Amino acid sequence: MYRAVRLLARSRRLVRPPGSAAAPGLRAAAVLPLRPPNFARMASQNSFRIEFDTFGELKVPNDKYYGAQTVRSTMNFKIGGVTERMPIPVIKAFGILKRAAAEVNQDYGLDSKIAEAIMKAADEVAEGKLNDHFPLVVWQTGSGTQTNMNVNEVISNRAIEMLGGELGSKKPVHPNDHVNKSQSSNDTFPTAMHIAAAVEVHEVLLPGLQKLHDALDAKSKEFAHIIKIGRTHTQDAVPLTLGQEFSGYVQQVKYAMTRIRATMPRIYELAAGGTAVGTGLNTRIGFAEKVAAKVAALTGLPFVTAPNKFEALAAHDALVELSGAMNTTACSLMKIANDIRFLGSGPRSGLGELILPENEPGSSIMPGKVNPTQCEALSMVAAQVMGNHVAVTIGGSNGHFELNVFKPMMIKNVLHSARLLGDAAVSFTENCVVGIQANTERINKLMNESLMLVTALNPHIGYDKAAKIAKTAHKNGSTLKATAIELGYLTAEQFDEWVKPKDMLGPK
Repeated sequence: MYRAVRLLARSRRLVRPPGSAAAPGLRAAAVLPLRPPNFARMASQNSFRIEFDTFGELKVPNDKYYGAQTVRSTMNFKIGGVTERMPIPVIKAFGILKRAAAEVNQDYGLDSKIAEAIMKAADEVAEGKLNDHFPLVVWQTGSGTQTNMNVNEVISNRAIEMLGGELGSKKPVHPNDHVNKSQSSNDTFPTAMHIAAAVEVHEVLLPGLQKLHDALDAKSKEFAHIIKIGRTHTQDAVPLTLGQEFSGYVQQVKYAMTRIRATMPRIYELAAGGTAVGTGLNTRIGFAEKVAAKVAALTGLPFVTAPNKFEALAAHDALVELSGAMNTTACSLMKIANDIRFLGSGPRSGLGELILPENEPGSSIMPGKVNPTQCEALSMVAAQVMGNHVAVTIGGSNGHFELNVFKPMMIKNVLHSARLLGDAAVSFTENCVVGIQANTERINKLMNESLMLVTALNPHIGYDKAAKIAKTAHKNGSTLKATAIELGYLTAEQFDEWVKPKDMLGPK
C-alpha cells in the first residue's frame, strides 16, 4: 500500500501552471496542481484524500474532517507541538457560534437541510466530540483565521457526511459559503474568545474562588477566639485573633470575585456581525443581534451584540481587563499562600502557629520531612498568572488600525489563567485550608513573650517610657513586667491590669 501511495504521489508532481507560485514555506514539488472546484479524490481507502484551497491541492487524512486549509496551516506553523494547540474551550465556543449563525442564516433564507446539518455538526464540536480534528497551534495568524477555517472545514465535512456526500467535495455544504456565511475570521474569532472566556470564568474560576472563600470564612469563625501576636515588617506587633487574620484572607478572595464579575459585562459583548473591519459587510440587518441572542440561549449567559464592532475587532481591552482582575487575584492568593506556609513553618524551628495537613513525603533524603506543598503550588500558579498577564497586556496594546492580531495568544493566556486559578483554589481548599489546625500552645508562648504587648502601656505611662521598658527587656532578656517594675514605672498590679491581650483586639 505504501509503495502505491509513493508512486501515486510521484506521478502527480507535475509542472505547475504558468504564473502559479508555491505557498510560502512549501517546496514546489510537494504541492499538487490545481484541479477544478468541487473535486475530491481518494488516494487510497485508508490513507488520504485530495482536497484543494486557493493555493492548490493537498493530501488530507481520510480519517479527519478538516480540509486543505487546516493541512496547510500544519505545514506552515510547526511551532510548539501538541502542547501548543488551540485551547479546546475556544473550539467548543466556535461550535456554539457556528450553530447560532446557521440558525440565524436559516431565518434569512439558508436552505433548511444545509442549516440543520451544520447545526448538528456544530453541536458535536461544542460538545467536544470532534476534538481530535483540531490540530492547529496557537502560533498562527494573529486573527485566528486558520482556526476559523479549521472549524468551518470540520463542520462542513461532518455535515456532508451526515447528508451522505463525499468528504472534501464541499457539496452540499461549503465551508465558506455556508458554514462561514455572514462571517469573517475577524469577528468570529473574537466572538469565540469572549464565549470561551465567559464560560471558563463561570464554570471554573468563580466556583473555585467561592469554594476557597467559604473554607477560609469557616476557619476565620473557628479561630475567632484564639489570640495571637501580630506581625508587621515580619517583626512582632500587637495582638489580634487568628480569626481576624484569616478574615483578611476572606475579604481578599471576596474582592477577587467582585473584581472578576465586574469585568464580565464587556466580556458578554460579542463581535459577531462586524465581519472584516467592523462594518458588517455581507451580513443582514439584525444578524448580529440575533446571533448574540442565540449564543445567550445556548450558554445561559447574558451575551449581547457589541455596540461598536470596530472596537470589538481592533481592540481587546475587555480581555486585558479580565486578565488584570485575575492578575490581582493572583497577587491575593500569593499573599495568602505565603502567610499560611510561614505561619505553618517548623515543625520545631519555625513559627509553628498553624499545623498544616500532611499530604505526602517531602524529601527524598530527609526522612519524615513534610512540606507545605499546596502553598507552593498555589504560589507558583500565582506567578504564572502574573506572567500570563504581561503577555495579554502586550497583545492588547498591539491592535493596529482595524484589527488586533494577537488574538490567539491573548485568549490562550486568559484561559490558562482562569483554569489555573480555579483549579488551584479548589486544590488549596481541599488539601490544605479545610485541614488547618491552630497550634494554641505555640501561639500562646509566642504571644506572651512578645515585647510589643508594651503598646498597651502607652495611654498610661507614655510612649517614651514604654519604649524604654521594651528595649531594656530585649537587651537584658527579661520580661516586660519585671523590667517595668525594675525601672519603677508601674507596679505589678498595674501591669496586670493594663496589659491584657484580650483588651487589645479593637477600639475601646
